[in-house]
Amino acid sequence: MTDSQSSSASTSAFASPAPSTPSSDELEIVDRWWRAANYLTVGQIYLLGNPLLTQPLSPDQIKPRLLGHWGTSPALSFIYAHLNRVIQHTDNEYLYVCGPGHGGPAMVANTWLEGTYSERFPHLGQGVEGLAALFHQFSFPGGIPSHAAPETPGSINEGGELGYSLSHAYGAVLDNPRLIAACVVGDGEAETGPLATSWHANKLIDAKNDGAVLPILNLNGYKIANPTLLARIGESELLSLFRGYGYEPVIVSGGFDGEDPMLVHARMARALDAAVARIEQIWSDARDAGHTDRPAWPMIILRTPKGWTGPKEVDGEPVENTWRAHQIPVDDVRENPEHLRILEDWMRSYRADELFDENAVPAADIRSLAPGGERRMSATPHANGGELRHPLVLPAVEPHAVPAPPNKGELVSATGTWGKWLAEVVRENPHTFRIFGPDETASNRLQAVYEVTDKVWAADIKSTDQHLAHTGRVTEVLSEHLLHGMLEGYILTGRHGLINTYEAFVHIVDSMFNQHAKWLESAAEVEWREPVSPFVYLLSSHVWRQDHNGFSHQDPGFLNLVVNKQAHLVRVYLPPDANTLLHVGAGVFDTTDRITVIVAGKQQQQSWLDIDDARAHVEHGMGVWPWAGNEAASSPGDHTGADAAPDVIFASAGDVPTLEAIAAAQLIRENVEGMRVRFINVVDLMRLQDEKAHPHGMPDAEYDAMFPENVPVVFAFHGYPSLVHQLAYRRHNHDDMHVHGFAEKGTTTTPFDMVMLNEIDRYSLAMDAVKRLAEKGRDVPAGLSDTWEAARVEARRYAYDKGEDHPDFTEWEFRPER
Repeated sequence: MTDSQSSSASTSAFASPAPSTPSSDELEIVDRWWRAANYLTVGQIYLLGNPLLTQPLSPDQIKPRLLGHWGTSPALSFIYAHLNRVIQHTDNEYLYVCGPGHGGPAMVANTWLEGTYSERFPHLGQGVEGLAALFHQFSFPGGIPSHAAPETPGSINEGGELGYSLSHAYGAVLDNPRLIAACVVGDGEAETGPLATSWHANKLIDAKNDGAVLPILNLNGYKIANPTLLARIGESELLSLFRGYGYEPVIVSGGFDGEDPMLVHARMARALDAAVARIEQIWSDARDAGHTDRPAWPMIILRTPKGWTGPKEVDGEPVENTWRAHQIPVDDVRENPEHLRILEDWMRSYRADELFDENAVPAADIRSLAPGGERRMSATPHANGGELRHPLVLPAVEPHAVPAPPNKGELVSATGTWGKWLAEVVRENPHTFRIFGPDETASNRLQAVYEVTDKVWAADIKSTDQHLAHTGRVTEVLSEHLLHGMLEGYILTGRHGLINTYEAFVHIVDSMFNQHAKWLESAAEVEWREPVSPFVYLLSSHVWRQDHNGFSHQDPGFLNLVVNKQAHLVRVYLPPDANTLLHVGAGVFDTTDRITVIVAGKQQQQSWLDIDDARAHVEHGMGVWPWAGNEAASSPGDHTGADAAPDVIFASAGDVPTLEAIAAAQLIRENVEGMRVRFINVVDLMRLQDEKAHPHGMPDAEYDAMFPENVPVVFAFHGYPSLVHQLAYRRHNHDDMHVHGFAEKGTTTTPFDMVMLNEIDRYSLAMDAVKRLAEKGRDVPAGLSDTWEAARVEARRYAYDKGEDHPDFTEWEFRPER
């Protein structure tokens, strides 16, 4: 036996004394639960009928397509059974976070044994018919997925895409001081970047006010076709690794070479009891004795064979404790009589007749291991966060409004303004609202929140640090993966929050966005899943004002990813100024089951709308700004324009594009006599779609009144131009829509040179308008485009010579139509 497969527990022990060894009777019940769960797991993967094996297995009782994963399942059920024993003896709340999501059949099996599954799905009751249906539905058309999906009671982590379990667990325990999240991490999952960083989350929780995560690393040694890295390093190196992360690890190893499982049960029970005792001691030290030193939190490394208790060998090849046990250890069961025999022997090895009565009801002692009511891990409201969710107390935005004088000369930071409102949100919701950001909360001008809270930090704090404390409502670490996962865990357990990051680097979590959207989409189809708070992104330091950092920081493409999700899930807002951001930012937290993206700049910029007009504009999502064109408005905030069609329309979405489009409209108004100019701003991007495509889509009649046919539209857009065409391609005036946006041209330069590089500057927009008007047969003064092109050349020469933009742009003032 090798160093990596020692059958005894490591000599490393938790600091707190372990309770006495559980009785053999207790462990016998734990073992019977485990055997029952293993039987149910195999049945789900293989069987269409004969759920209790009351007759010999026949090929017609086997599923035609064998789908699922056996390899990780025995350990998941082993841990589940032991946690149930612990729950019976403690007053804490427990949440099971299943990192190896491939073990979905194990999670379903355990929740069925607890009775929760039958409560959630009454047609799958504890009986022969219910058991047969339970087996039939798994990984079957019209049934359930093979992972710990939203259909699985007690799950907040599907695990289909690996890497997020530990961050979800840490997010779940924030502000839940009696919650222990037992997070099972697969050793394959442990190789992912997001998971590797998540070990550091123990430095971002507060033992006084938060719960605890108990990581349980299941070291079964193999992935789908290869060994795992952590299983192939020596024990001393393994322990040193996790001690370096700040944990107090203990290894529980067993099940190899036919070892009696009861010996492994005893080791696991001692380790788990000691871990919980250690957590409770850490809590007591922080809450009763006032300790502030960062503790070494306990963790368990469970080293067991992959596919434990499954077939040892198939067709002369070893299966248990190899990669062959990962998915389907015995295939071709319908066609191969020998494989059918192996499957039947395997299932009968669990002695189901001792575990279930003739009606498929679990034995009384097995049922007694399940905690009562909401103490069951499958029934905890923490895993159905909508049951615990309370709406935020949202302060009024009016006290934070900024002036919008007629000349639009009031320059403010939109995010700086919103940050003051967010500080009020933190103050009013001290236990249910958090802000997450990768070292950029102050950079994104939200620093006003530090007037009411700090950044939580359990690591060392030096006198030169600012706003670091053991308790705080802001979490910062330079890992978007970890932050995203913690916010997901916080939201899925019933609370509220947002993540702020640089726009270009939100792409780091593209896949996490995808997975959360899929979770929400699936959860919406599960009747008992209650709505959860929105996942809110603030993307700042955006493409148009990353002129100082350069091309690597310039990418608005996250919006393209977002809009392709189900329409009822996603919202995208591009507030053009501070007051519209206030209203957008206040409104998004009133929604549920949404993913909302807000793109807003942090630099000082014009205030276009006063607070009342901003409210009307946000409520409508898209509207005509008569003052920016030269049409007569029927009323302030008119959204459809006057009766007569304009000659040209300037449209914008985004703060910098809005500035350039307004300046372009001004160039046309002042240099092309007699032209009727309309200006339209889009704050809710999904208004561009029609109402059949998105709930926020604008009805065709209203859209056509705003964008009449045969009128050229010059659209200045924050992101890639193709996105506007994607959203508006069904609209009647689409062929006359000419979109300017990010053309993948970037460098370190001045702000105005940046917009010129991508031809979204005022001169390029105005020249495009002149071109389109000429194509429509309208008379325009000769030489205008040459004049404006010369102005572009001069602007670049000045910037390259002086290192800053010309005052014509830095000191530009809006001049309304006289």
